[in-house]
Amino acid sequence: MTEQMENTKSITITPSAVVEVKRLMALEKETPSYLRIGVEAGGCSGMSYSLSFEDQSTADDINFEFENLKVIVDAKALPYLAGTVLDYKTGLVGGGFSFNNPSAKRSCSCGSSFTC
Repeated sequence: MTEQMENTKSITITPSAVVEVKRLMALEKETPSYLRIGVEAGGCSGMSYSLSFEDQSTADDINFEFENLKVIVDAKALPYLAGTVLDYKTGLVGGGFSFNNPSAKRSCSCGSSFTC
């Protein structure tokens, strides 16, 4: 399978995003096991991205791992996230997590919601 075909069925997390997620996980009272990446109905463009920490995965989750960071995505959300790159940038302006989603036909100006 080519890399491009694999990207249509997966997500990517940049090294800087992995470092920041691990840092945030360490701040939790009990270190969670997984980062969940998902989508929710709503937002100014129709769907919103979501990030949360979870202690366990479910039978409906697709599992990924990036530099020993375990990531889960619900199988129903994966088609909306296929090929997405989660990045993290520091800075006074425009810093934070960002999603680069090749499936998004339209995004809002803040980058937290999209339409497929």
